[in-house]
Amino acid sequence: MIDSTRLREELPNTLDTTDFPRLGERRPGKVRDSYLQPGRRLLVTTDRVSAFDVILGSIPFKGQVLNQLAAFWFEKTRDIVPNHVISVPDPNVMVVRECEQLPLEFIVRGYITGVTKTSAWFNYERGARDFCGHRLPEGLKKDQRLAQPILTPTTKHEVHDRPIGRDEAISERLIDAATFDEAAAICFRLFKAGVRHAAGQGLILVDTKYEIGRLDGRLVISDEIHTPDSSRYWFRDTYAERFAAGQEQRKLDKEYVREWLVSQGFRGDGTPPPLPDAIRIEAARRYIQAFELLTGQPFVPPSEPAATRIPKNLRKAGLTI
Repeated sequence: MIDSTRLREELPNTLDTTDFPRLGERRPGKVRDSYLQPGRRLLVTTDRVSAFDVILGSIPFKGQVLNQLAAFWFEKTRDIVPNHVISVPDPNVMVVRECEQLPLEFIVRGYITGVTKTSAWFNYERGARDFCGHRLPEGLKKDQRLAQPILTPTTKHEVHDRPIGRDEAISERLIDAATFDEAAAICFRLFKAGVRHAAGQGLILVDTKYEIGRLDGRLVISDEIHTPDSSRYWFRDTYAERFAAGQEQRKLDKEYVREWLVSQGFRGDGTPPPLPDAIRIEAARRYIQAFELLTGQPFVPPSEPAATRIPKNLRKAGLTI
């Protein structure tokens, strides 16, 4: 693990944004900057961190962790479902085939938890028992394992994501029934594989979000998969004891940042509080630990900041920049 001193030194060196006009049309997202080229796009994963649909700042090495961990999972699951990856020319960059993205985010939940307005626990605690078409039983407790994983999609391309069930999504003509059911089957297969691998590494894959697109007529997994940005991870060895005691779980994901924001009274409305350096450093430590536990490999920080390293590696890959 990288120590806190090194992480503090990296605070001024985070990759907050990119500007490579010769790579193609730039389309910035919350975390990734996309550069469009004919038939493909370059995804540059920055160190930006977002929560409650708001960009909050940056976390050292976060982009590298997300990109390399996504690459790890794409390779590990390619026998389950095809993906859009062409190459990974830099620790922060992935070249992918252009897909027609489905208009939903597909979230699979194995436990009831969460502090966002789209999370299962947030809604359950406020009295909701019908969540995205699933009838939840009375008496559930925060962080409790569900009888079986459930699929709880959310909308995309709206100001704030909105939980939506299968029937509602079809009636709103966001997706047709056959495509929804095929995507759902893919998500459950991926989740099962993720749960199994995480368990072998001492972790619980609590829930996760999948982005699915269509490529050459087939559904493929895209964007990212099983990263600490799109997933919740808890430690297996202390889950039962902490759940029984009503204590918070030990987490290795972005929920740490979300919970700090909630403690400051922010859930997405108004201006978010600035992230203190201590929160940024601890979040970085957790991201890196998640990478090392899930991949079984040490995290190797580059000797050169991403902003100057990326152009060099892209040129080596034959890309005009």
